[in-house]
Amino acid sequence: MEILNSTIVITGGSSGLGLEMCRQFIAKGNKVITCSRSLEKLQKAQKQLPDLIIYQCDIGKTSECEDFAKWLHVNHPETNVLINNAAIVYNIDFMQDHFSLEKMEEEFLTNLHAPIRLIKILYPILIKNPNSFIINITTGLVYTPRIIYPFYNAAKSAIHSFTQVLREQLKGEKIGIIEVLFPVVDTPWHKGNPPKIAISAEKAVSEMLESIAKNKTEIRIGKVKLLYLLYRLSPRFAFKKINSL
Repeated sequence: MEILNSTIVITGGSSGLGLEMCRQFIAKGNKVITCSRSLEKLQKAQKQLPDLIIYQCDIGKTSECEDFAKWLHVNHPETNVLINNAAIVYNIDFMQDHFSLEKMEEEFLTNLHAPIRLIKILYPILIKNPNSFIINITTGLVYTPRIIYPFYNAAKSAIHSFTQVLREQLKGEKIGIIEVLFPVVDTPWHKGNPPKIAISAEKAVSEMLESIAKNKTEIRIGKVKLLYLLYRLSPRFAFKKINSL
């Protein structure tokens, strides 16, 4: 089923994949709301997409996440789609980095706690509206981790597991539970130096929308399909391959 004539909340939509999602969903006639920590980035995104509704907050902070959810309840009770996209990542050596535990907490709060919290708080309005969906954005790294991302791998793997459980627990409800596993995408994440295998954000999001329209619930984008097969056939080889890139 295509997502049309909907009110969609996309976390982390001020740049990169999130911004491209905002662009493509707005182009299909949807109302799109996004949040980000940076008001400046949100305002730049809104200049590109004048119909985009913005809200500044840090969803990794419990109080700000809850305030955002309450604002949605009051101002956009027709919301029927939640896309948990916002994420942060630290490239570190766990034992050598003196601030690794602080970075762990920051990543887990944003990448794991916040999406679960938003799902819980927004579920009452999502479920009462037609054509409702919860879409969790993860990565092919849930199958085999990159050693430079000790916490990102772990948080996304937890979301992968949580999504499977949520889908089963809500299988009798009229709400779609979708996971989208992205490959390397050319976004500001890579600070102007994306890997050669990176695909464009436009291509990645287009493939996501095509798969949603085909009623797929665990969507592997691009080379994540290959990584998944490698992981199933030889986990050790897949681990070596992903860490040789």
